Amino acid sequence: MRLVALSLLVLAAIVYVVTLHRDGGWGYVNAASEAAMVGALADWFAVTALFRRPLGLPIPHTAIVPTRKDSLAESLEQFVTENFLSEEVVAEKMRTAEVSRRAGEWLAAGNHAERIVEEGARTIGAALPKLADEDVTAFVRGSLLPRFAEEPLSPIAGHFLQSVVEDGAHHALFDLLVVEAYDWLRDNRDTLTEVVGPRAPRWSPRWVDTLVIDRIHKEALTWLAGVRDDPQHAARKAIDRLLGQLADDLQNDPDMMDRFEAFKRRMLSHPDMGTSLTAVWDAVRTALIGAINDPEGPFRSRVAQAIKDLGKRLQTDEALRARVDTRAAEAVGYVVRTYGTEIVSVISDTIERWDGQEASARIELHVGRDLQFIRINGTVVGALVGLVIHTISQLL
Repeated sequence: MRLVALSLLVLAAIVYVVTLHRDGGWGYVNAASEAAMVGALADWFAVTALFRRPLGLPIPHTAIVPTRKDSLAESLEQFVTENFLSEEVVAEKMRTAEVSRRAGEWLAAGNHAERIVEEGARTIGAALPKLADEDVTAFVRGSLLPRFAEEPLSPIAGHFLQSVVEDGAHHALFDLLVVEAYDWLRDNRDTLTEVVGPRAPRWSPRWVDTLVIDRIHKEALTWLAGVRDDPQHAARKAIDRLLGQLADDLQNDPDMMDRFEAFKRRMLSHPDMGTSLTAVWDAVRTALIGAINDPEGPFRSRVAQAIKDLGKRLQTDEALRARVDTRAAEAVGYVVRTYGTEIVSVISDTIERWDGQEASARIELHVGRDLQFIRINGTVVGALVGLVIHTISQLL
């Protein structure tokens, strides 16, 4: 492109020399070629002055890029921060990009879910064995337990319990307990006799004790069956009221909150708590390693199926997509708001490390083609303007 621009300048110069002092129509051509040379030289000077000193002369306000690269980098960084990497711009782009729908399509298609499980299993399988028990114990005792001991957990526990009660999530557990209690009492009538029999009065005949125990056993089974089979049983409602009141007390009753926190501190300060948590972690880790290292096991297949199901839901459930997109926009907005300056500073940091001539060469390499078009346009426009001025001069 430099050669093309220079060739037009040379052509204008040749035409100017050939048509010099000629009359008639050649005068218009001569004027146009003269103006073309002026335009070409002026734009050559302007373009060259951006990156170096024209002809090596110390002309003021030339070689702008190598001499002012640091300030230009700061200006570019500020421009990107204000117009591109702002929280509002990025959040709006996240909301309109339909990230959740695209992610759902990708997760549900092909063997992407299996690939995720495979890569995750490889990473977790390599990381878990390297966590030594003594390191986990040190972390639990040195950081985790003291943190939990200092942090007020009563409001969190109360809010969690309130959510469980409102959603009815505890009903399944209560049903299981009632069913197990009924089955155990039905099959362990002798145990009831061993517990209740010794508490009968000494003067009471044995056959009377037997009748009383049978009656207690029958009534207890009848009551448990009623609780088991009636979703609106009074006992169920009583449990709901009890748990709801407990949830409210854990959040608002100072006495209950103090008792909960005291119980929490006693539990966490027990000497065996750290060792017990480490033992639990070791058992979970062993089971998890065995599950993820089995390529044909149910764990991997269920996780892969769960990922595919999530992908399908992200495609069909608009409410879920809206929540995911909102959370993703909030997360990206937080990153931009908190770390945007550090992210964009890579521009100024990188350019500041460049040598002035290197920076000039890099920038010219990327935009130089368009800059040479400026020279070409200057030559053409200069010729046209010169032709117009000469024509007007002749008319006047």
